[in-house]
Formats: sequence, C-alpha cells, structure tokens
Amino acid sequence: KSSRHYGEFKVALGGENINLKTLRELCFNGIPFEGGIRALCWKILLNYLPLDQTLWESFLKKQREVYSQFLKEMIIQPGIAKANLGLSREDVTMEDHPLNPNPDSRWNTYFKDNEILLQIDKDVRRLYPDMAFFQRPTEYPCQLILDPQNDYETLRRRVEQTTLKAQTVNRNRSGVTNVSSPGKALNLYPSNEYEVLPNGSEAHWEVVERILFIYAKLNPGIAYVQGMNEIVGPIYYTFATDPNSEWKEHAEADTFFCFTNLMSENRDNFIKSLDDSQCGITYKMESVYSMLKDKDLELYLKLEEQNIKPQYFTFRWLTLLLSQEFLLPDVIRIWDTLFSDQDRFHFLILVCCAMLIEIYLRTSYIHCIPKSIGTSAFVHTQTLMASHSLSVRINMDLVHPLQLQQPQLF
Repeated sequence: KSSRHYGEFKVALGGENINLKTLRELCFNGIPFEGGIRALCWKILLNYLPLDQTLWESFLKKQREVYSQFLKEMIIQPGIAKANLGLSREDVTMEDHPLNPNPDSRWNTYFKDNEILLQIDKDVRRLYPDMAFFQRPTEYPCQLILDPQNDYETLRRRVEQTTLKAQTVNRNRSGVTNVSSPGKALNLYPSNEYEVLPNGSEAHWEVVERILFIYAKLNPGIAYVQGMNEIVGPIYYTFATDPNSEWKEHAEADTFFCFTNLMSENRDNFIKSLDDSQCGITYKMESVYSMLKDKDLELYLKLEEQNIKPQYFTFRWLTLLLSQEFLLPDVIRIWDTLFSDQDRFHFLILVCCAMLIEIYLRTSYIHCIPKSIGTSAFVHTQTLMASHSLSVRINMDLVHPLQLQQPQLF
C-alpha cells in the first residue's frame, strides 16, 4: 500500500501542469516520507510553487534572489550602518545619537528591532527542546551572512551585545529618556545550556531566527508575536531535511515564503485588535463550541455546566495550528491534511472538535465530576482540557465522519 501511495504521488507530480485537486486528495490522507515529496507538496499547497513545473526554475531563482536582497537590506546594511554610526563627528546629528527618542532616529529603529530580536532569540533557542536538530549546525550556512568581507554586526552579535549591556530604557511623562545599566551584566543564556558553534557555522535555530526577524521587519503591523516560532519550525524542519541537496540548500528562503503565505491566512489570530471580529480568534474559538454542540450535545452541555470556556484550551490549538499539542512527526502528519484542505482553517475547527470528542471518549473524568464540587471541578476540568491533548494521538479516521457532514469542504 505504501509503495502504491508513493507511486500515485509520483504520477500526480510528474506532469508539466499539476492537477491541484488530485494532489490535495492525495495529500489529505498523508504524504509519503520518501523522496522529499512532502517538502515539494507543501510548497505547492502553500501557494509558493506554481502549478506549471516549467516555471519552477526561473521562479525559484527569482524568489531566492529576492530573499538575499532582504538579508542585505535588513540585516547586513543596518549592521554596517550600526558599526559606523557615530564614528564620524559630522555624522552625529540630533537624529543619530542613542538617547534621542525621535522615531525617525536610526538609533530608535535599531533599539526597537533589538527588542523584537531578543524575543525571537529567546523563543527559537527553545524550539522543540526534545530534539537535537535545531541545535545542530546546518549543512548549508548562509554564505551571504557569513562572508568575512561583510564587516557588519550580525544578529548573533546584536543579541550578545544587547544582553551584555542589559540596558533598560524608561520614559517619563516629559518625554525624557533614561538609560540605566545594571552593575552586573545580565546573562540570559547560561554557557552550558547552548553549544557555541565556531565562526563559519550556524545552528538551525539561528536560521529560523533570521527568517522570523526578516518577517517582522517586512510586516511591522504584526511584527513578531510569541508562538510564530512554533509555526515556522515544522516548515523549516521539513524543508531542511529534504533529501534533495539543492532544495535543502535553499530551505531558508523557501521556508520564509511558505511561512509568509501561511501567515497571510493565519495572521488575524495574532492581532489582538481583531480578536472579537469575525476573522479574529474569539470567533474561531466559539466556532469550535458551536460545532461541538451540533456533533456532541452531551459533551457540550457538560462543558457549559462546568463553565469551561473554549479559550482555556482552543486558543493555543487554533493559533499555533496544534503544533504544541503533539510530537513533531504527528504535527507534520496533521499539517499534511490541514494544508491540503482548501478551507484549511474551517478544517482546523473540525479537528479541534474531534479532539474534544476523542478526549471525552478516552476518559470518564468530566462525566464523573459531581456538580457539588463546584470551583474545584472547574479548575481540574480546565487543566484536563488544556493538557490531556498532549497525550492524544490524533486519528484522522475520527475526523472523517465530521467531514462527511461538511460537504462544503470538498
């Protein structure tokens, strides 16, 4: 069955023009691990690669050149400017000195970027800590970034410098800026916690950090929100482990564009001002309960009786696309199906509903809670719903009966 399934994918991907409907149907049931097919399918399903294969070579060349330009404009050139900033007396203006709060100041932009960079750095260093992959050096470090002729302040150096200085900037009501440095340097990362790679090498997490930093710079309206690292991680892992060395070499650029495309559909979940709109996360969380009410009224009523709100557990499920609820191989398998569905975020609500039913079927905990326990039951049930999914292997067969009643998905 596995070899036949693999053969079906080879046929579907073999023609000049790929039939997207056929490919989606195949991917929905899981993509084979062999031959780098998953990475290729994801690039198509996430609207990165065109369906006409004859365009791939020129398209990829152009996209990778665009990404290289992003690196130059947003990391290398600002790094050079920072290295030179203030060295020449005639360059020091009212807009250029570090204490000037003017938003047009290059220093102000630099400090704001560093705030974002430090949060990204903190998050990506702990990406999938149970796996060694992200701590290992990549086989294909970015030569543009590591070129010794580019004498600039790297992201790694910026993090080190900012961490060592540990400067805290406070503004009072008069607009006066105070910069204070603690007497003792702040070491956010103990030396024995992360292996320091030699010059000329970079870990996979550093590549992910760069992707997220570029994304934040290009999307100032959303910038970086904690949790985005959990979305980009599985995509990068899939592309960076591709058996095709050419695809693997360009995993960074390809991941950036696929992540950007995915975030264009998912970004509203990260924008707080949209929470209560129809495209916001609150509406989607309530949609899980609405669907649950239709599919399993008994469970819905029990959750309502205990005042278990959907935001206690579905917020993370929906926002991070279930990436923190399962081991990485299971996340990747779920994403095969999620990406293949044209209305993927409605399908995600289906999966969340199926998870609730699965958890309920596997335990009698909620069913046995007496009403008299009150607040204690509320706390314990809330904890159960937030954590129990970690041990549940999602069975896609469980989702199919729900799909059959949702014909608009096909």
